Amino acid sequence: MSSLINLNEITFEEEVINNKGIVIVDFWAEWCGPCKVLAPILEEISEERKVKIYKVNVDENPSLAGQFGIKSIPTMVVFENGIRVDQVVGLRPKEEIKEKLAVY
Repeated sequence: MSSLINLNEITFEEEVINNKGIVIVDFWAEWCGPCKVLAPILEEISEERKVKIYKVNVDENPSLAGQFGIKSIPTMVVFENGIRVDQVVGLRPKEEIKEKLAVY
């Protein structure tokens, strides 16, 4: 069972903006091959780091994608205490993602 939780425009604010701590949001789409490869990597990172990772389908939630300027997928946006602090664009190796997140 996936530990990654899907968000939509209604649940986004409560789960991400109002959250204290580190949250990663993976903007993806069903048709995106690299997005499908990234999902199990993010599940592993979620388990190892005990960090909340959410998914937003850009096709189902275009206003969220627009709000955060998502031009390419997959894009992972890092929030700290509800504030956008970083992002990673494209499929990256697990270790590279972990290094990027190590500062948080």
